[in-house]
Amino acid sequence: MNRTSVLLITLVAALSLAHVPALDAQEPPARLTAMDEFQIQTGTDPQISPDGKKIVYVRRFADPMTDRRYANLWIINADGSDHRPLTTGNRNDVSPRWSPDGARLAYLSDTDGKQQIYVRWMDSGQTARITNLDQAPDAINWSPDGKMLSFSALVPGKGPRIADLPMPPSGAKWADPPSAYDRLVYRFNGVGYLKPGYMQIFVVSAEGGSPRQISNGNFPNGGNEFGPSRASWTPDGKFLIVSVNRHPESDHAFFDDEVYEFSVADGSLRALTNRKGPDNSPVVSPNGKWIAYTGYDDRYQGHQTTQLYLMNRDGSNSHSLSDKLDRDIADPQWAPDSSGVYFRYDDQGDSKIGFYSAEGAFKKITDHLASTVNAGGSGSFSIARSGIIACTYGRPDIPGDIATLTGGAMKVLTSLNQDLLEQKKPGHVEEIWYESSKDKRKIQGWIVQPPGFDPTKKYPLILEIHGGPFADYGDRFDFEKQVLASRGYVVLYTNPRGSTSYGEEFSNLIHHAYPGDDFDDLNSGVDAVIAKGYIDTDNLFVTGGSGGGVLTCWTIEHTDRFRAAAPLYPVINWYSFALTSDIPFVTKYWFAGNPWDNTENYMQRSLTNLVSKVKTPSLIMTGEADYRTPISEAEQFYAALKLLNVEAVLVRVPEEPHGIGRRPSHHIAKMLYIAGWFDQHKTKP
Repeated sequence: MNRTSVLLITLVAALSLAHVPALDAQEPPARLTAMDEFQIQTGTDPQISPDGKKIVYVRRFADPMTDRRYANLWIINADGSDHRPLTTGNRNDVSPRWSPDGARLAYLSDTDGKQQIYVRWMDSGQTARITNLDQAPDAINWSPDGKMLSFSALVPGKGPRIADLPMPPSGAKWADPPSAYDRLVYRFNGVGYLKPGYMQIFVVSAEGGSPRQISNGNFPNGGNEFGPSRASWTPDGKFLIVSVNRHPESDHAFFDDEVYEFSVADGSLRALTNRKGPDNSPVVSPNGKWIAYTGYDDRYQGHQTTQLYLMNRDGSNSHSLSDKLDRDIADPQWAPDSSGVYFRYDDQGDSKIGFYSAEGAFKKITDHLASTVNAGGSGSFSIARSGIIACTYGRPDIPGDIATLTGGAMKVLTSLNQDLLEQKKPGHVEEIWYESSKDKRKIQGWIVQPPGFDPTKKYPLILEIHGGPFADYGDRFDFEKQVLASRGYVVLYTNPRGSTSYGEEFSNLIHHAYPGDDFDDLNSGVDAVIAKGYIDTDNLFVTGGSGGGVLTCWTIEHTDRFRAAAPLYPVINWYSFALTSDIPFVTKYWFAGNPWDNTENYMQRSLTNLVSKVKTPSLIMTGEADYRTPISEAEQFYAALKLLNVEAVLVRVPEEPHGIGRRPSHHIAKMLYIAGWFDQHKTKP
């Protein structure tokens, strides 16, 4: 059997789902289906040329023949004309960046099998591969004079040396040798077991040649497992400004980054910040006077609002600009005239662009900065020297398009999914606010109605819970929820306490208390939708992934109102999670200390504590390569339910990391297994 087939999902249970009808036979026409995974495209990372006349962006798609996801580069004039591809084919071309004079475009591509840096001359279309590295370069950035490119790449190390092993005899075939690790984070979700070594900063001639390593030492100078660090050039081209954690205890103080200055000439370095907490995303102002960056003073809270900081170029006079905003700041970018900083932030489930002047005056620039197929996604933007902004634009019925902002006026330039969504109308999404039964707090949520919705009829309801837990859903397109709605379900998704985009106080209502009162927020949301009169109360269902999987299990431990549940890649035992997850350092934020010092608290908040109360039929699904919430967590809950003689199915998804979406066919299987499980447990009229 082809390993890319949807049928590759392994069922570990006696129950068979084989009788679920084929999708084409089950779905009425003109509704989105799971197979539309291969039709939806999104535009991301729009980069506007320095003169503001052209935009290059990344167009993402999935191919049904190879069961892979790819990305090509497209270009469009800022007035919406001459929309065409720059690259084509089943390859990944990403991170386009214009040269300062706008004559060339640097980007990353795996067209020759391994990701490398390429440069394209825009007048002729001629393209050259600039690097030929064993370790893939990333986070590229042009020097101010356009002569060099900076990038990050792994410099392999040797790892711990335990013993000298003998060589096999000539002609012998021995097994692979053991692998040894000595760092706290030794494997990472989506990457696997980590190679020894550290990411470092390099520069290379924009015309090609041998890269030169700028940073050195056993520190993650060029980024860590969460991603590479993009260096910001000073206007004179003499220094690279980078966020780095070079503290000796960096393994345990994982977020304690500082802003450093690296000399391009000799690699000498100087720390420009010094505090306990992250100092990230530094960018130098065009006039060279200031550095903007993001961060917070670490108080080991579950959530801490990321603020926008400004300091002098030499590191003096550091101060926050965004104290009063109380929203997380991301992706700071200077105005071309150095008058202030643009940035991305979420407010009440919507991604926006904001602006702070250098003097601290705030202005919202635009709403609906999104390009995603998940209600928890976000978007991106870039700024031309003329001040024109290129950005993504998305709504609950629009996955993501490319737009411009001129003087505050938005113009949407593309319609990437118009043909599909005119043929297959997505379900209408309605915003809802309701009171929590816990403390009457206002909670925001959204209802996806099935296409052809008739409020005089009764519909089954699915409560879908986001992960994080410090994250948010919003008024963004969500393919999974639309597929469930297309099968006749009303889908509710909400932002219970702990969600971001409502301020630090709201997020930290679950500090050292998760899961807990967030259940009341979710359950009250179900009551609020039922009160609308169109829900069949005999057919309520609940699902969610990661932190949403945690809350799905917690929900069915506290109520039996749901006919069936589908917890996806949950944490079941906080003690085992602390010792097997790829992010063990979060325990100092989510708990009062290590599990052996706080065993009672860990176990009270674990789903094994109240599992004996569960009566709800449950499908538990996790990827076999999930290192965020390892599959052993799902297996514990499955085994407990089986010992309790509760109807349960365990679904293992081969080669999938956290989220189950690396392979399109596996994402399709995820949606169909949830729908199939709920279909089986619906009461019949």
